[in-house]
Amino acid sequence: MNGTDREVAMDDDSDRVVFTDEEAAFLRHVRFGELPPRVLPDDFVELHETDPRPLRPDNHLDDSEWRHP
Repeated sequence: MNGTDREVAMDDDSDRVVFTDEEAAFLRHVRFGELPPRVLPDDFVELHETDPRPLRPDNHLDDSEWRHP
C-alpha cells in the first residue's frame, strides 16, 4: 500500500477495501455532491461585539415588573 491509498472498512463484512485518492474523491463527490463556492474575503462579515446586558434594568422602579416569580 503506497501513500495515496486509503484503507476503508466496509460495514457488511470484516474485509478491508483499499481506495486510491481518486476513487475516494469520486465516492465523496457522489455522497456529498458539489462543494459550495468559496467565500471571498470581500464577502466576509465584520462582527461587532456588544456589552453584556446589565443584571438589573437602569430605570427600575419596582422589582416585581422584571423579576421572575
